[in-house]
Amino acid sequence: MISSTHTARHSRAPADLPQAEAPAPHTATPLATEAGARSISCVIPCFNEAANLRHLLPLLEDILWATHMRWEIIVVDDGSTDDTAAVAEAWCELSGFRCISLSRNFGKEAALTAGLAAATGDAVVLLDGDLQHSPELIHTMVAQWVAGAEVVYAVREQRSDESRFKQIGSKLFYSLVNSSDRFDVPRDAGDFRLMDRKVVDALMNLPERSRFMKGLYAWVGFRAVALPYTPAPRAAGSSSFNARRLVRLAIDGLTAFTTWPLRIVSVAGLLLALPAFAYGTFVAIDYLMFGNAVSGWTTIVVSLMFFIGIQMISTGIVGEYIARIYEEVKGRPLYVVRRESGTGLEAEKP
Repeated sequence: MISSTHTARHSRAPADLPQAEAPAPHTATPLATEAGARSISCVIPCFNEAANLRHLLPLLEDILWATHMRWEIIVVDDGSTDDTAAVAEAWCELSGFRCISLSRNFGKEAALTAGLAAATGDAVVLLDGDLQHSPELIHTMVAQWVAGAEVVYAVREQRSDESRFKQIGSKLFYSLVNSSDRFDVPRDAGDFRLMDRKVVDALMNLPERSRFMKGLYAWVGFRAVALPYTPAPRAAGSSSFNARRLVRLAIDGLTAFTTWPLRIVSVAGLLLALPAFAYGTFVAIDYLMFGNAVSGWTTIVVSLMFFIGIQMISTGIVGEYIARIYEEVKGRPLYVVRRESGTGLEAEKP
């Protein structure tokens, strides 16, 4: 087994990799292989991405060799039901490749956290396994990092490939989550990014278990540079993120980084209570002074139904925040690792 930090490259794909296309033999030698050279980790969270990994891993290996840095590739299998783990573990026959298989599907945020916890590089790149995040952009990210940037994040140039519902929902979400003046979550920026080691350490020191990673990236701050890009079409398969999961993720983000829903409940209650009190005072005075009987049974019933509906919505909003507190208090781990394979940069440590 040849280490990714030595002066020769892998010249073969794993022998038992099903349907894998073997990378071309390498003859060049990395320019920076001394012990003090910078290192980079690539974290790939995957859920049913076996077909895409067969194309991504050899391509990513070539790109990392071209950076002339010490490297490792960490595939996090988030409870896939296909042979994602088998494909990744086959590549783990070569040093520099690691596979972390979670015990079930914990979600992308947990898979990203598992990968960040395992990464040991001076810089860490996060990218999806569906080839929509072009690995070629890693060269530009590394150049920005070497120039002094601590975070280099990719920003979508346009969303014409998405449904109208998703485009409107995205605009609404960013408008709401950025209503606070404390910090801004960059619009149209996802998980595709490079982060310096100090940024990764800051993220891993955050204790919350309900992790909305896009918000956490922005919260920790640091010197960030935006990198415009256009996502490529998926190489194979379809996205597992449906409308329900996107709405749930948006709610997690809003409750994790804003308190304005609670303030809206208070304001709505005040705006409804004042007119009701004024009208009640008017009816009482009218009856005492003129003896007019209180009429409008239908109006009363409709008003009661309206106010009860508002009350139930308000209770639901408060309940979302209480549910987050409940999740934090339980203290359960974000994920459970079923199996780990391969060796990465940590193999160099004495």
